[in-house]
Amino acid sequence: MLTKDIIRQVQRIEIKTRKIVDENLAGQYHSTFKGQGMEFDEVRAYQAGDDIRAIDWNVTARAGEPYIKKFVEERELTVMILVDMSGSQEFGSGDKTKRNVAAELTALFAFSAIRNQDKVGCLIFTDEVELYIKPKKGKKHVLRLIREILAFEPHGIKTDIAGALRYFSQVEKRKAVVFLISDFMDKDYLKPLQLVGSKHDLIAVPITDPRELDPPESGLYVLEDGESGREVYVDFGNKRVRNAYMLRARTMTEAVVRDFRRSQVDFIPIECGSPYDKSIITFFKMRELRR
Repeated sequence: MLTKDIIRQVQRIEIKTRKIVDENLAGQYHSTFKGQGMEFDEVRAYQAGDDIRAIDWNVTARAGEPYIKKFVEERELTVMILVDMSGSQEFGSGDKTKRNVAAELTALFAFSAIRNQDKVGCLIFTDEVELYIKPKKGKKHVLRLIREILAFEPHGIKTDIAGALRYFSQVEKRKAVVFLISDFMDKDYLKPLQLVGSKHDLIAVPITDPRELDPPESGLYVLEDGESGREVYVDFGNKRVRNAYMLRARTMTEAVVRDFRRSQVDFIPIECGSPYDKSIITFFKMRELRR
């Protein structure tokens, strides 16, 4: 439901993120992603001066004379933003939930894309694909994406990252830039992650909240699992209990990072309550240097 509060949030996010894009991000986005994608055009006979690395040896063997592959640069990119909207995304120990941060990140990536004449789409998922919005251009389209993330009421509360990645692979056959925004509180998504990463330019964006890794130092708290509804009482005043909680949280976070590295997927870690624009700009700069 589109309430006045949602409209105000959309306006605030638009003003904030467009300022970041205009001042810092648009140029970095362009230099990082433009020119990377190459589409096959045709096979033609080798001519003097052609790069021998472009020779198609299979065609050459069949034809009895050298042929090369011609490629053309992709002038227009498709950017897809996959957003986890499971129950755990409603958590936030500060003034923003993970869902709020996901909406702002979507706005950043989307405004960067349309600023560079690219199309942008969105896929919202829980333990099922809740909404698929086809890639389009234009400011109105970006504002719709933000509104959907802030106002959408999902049916599911659990997470199925693997299912979302499989669905994406079915609907998007051409190579795309894919931002996967989630807290990655899930399992068994490694193979689909690797598959999408091998066909598309996949960037994972894990969102965490500081309280997930650093709980209060004292007091009895009721912790509720946002995806199962199960509640447990935890005494953080007990040092042994607090240390065990922190160890488990750190182990889970490190396991997610290992999954990314094992899959050779780039990632941008984001923490609720901390400025994220510098992290994204730094990531784009490092990625460009690595190229």
